[in-house]
Amino acid sequence: MTNKKASFPQLFLRLAISVTMLSAVADRFGGWGKNSTWGNWENFEKYTRQITSFLPESLSIFSAYSATFFEILFPLMLVLGFKTRIVAYGTGFLLLIFALSMTICLGAKAPLDYSVWVGSAGAFLLAVQEKYSFTIDNLTKKI
Repeated sequence: MTNKKASFPQLFLRLAISVTMLSAVADRFGGWGKNSTWGNWENFEKYTRQITSFLPESLSIFSAYSATFFEILFPLMLVLGFKTRIVAYGTGFLLLIFALSMTICLGAKAPLDYSVWVGSAGAFLLAVQEKYSFTIDNLTKKI
């Protein structure tokens, strides 16, 4: 994805991953109203405890806060195209951990239904690109 034809698909991938992650954050704060999966933070903490049942409860709660922090930070950085490669790897690993946790605790169907594996794979694909189009990285690159 380094040629001109790939510029827009690459941007689309960045935006699709970002919007998807920000949508999940909005959901846990009730941003989707009656269409929410969790609808509020307490329900999201319960869900996080469910998919991290192999962790002590204090680490499970910490993981809910950590995941939310990174699910806000990474998409914003991807939209801006700032530190794109690093953030794409971070996003890929964050989604991979989420997919593995879901698989271990809920079974294989849950991460497939929510396309978590696809999001992780897309982020890793983005991470290995030679250059990035429409990014702050390009504007700040030393010539």
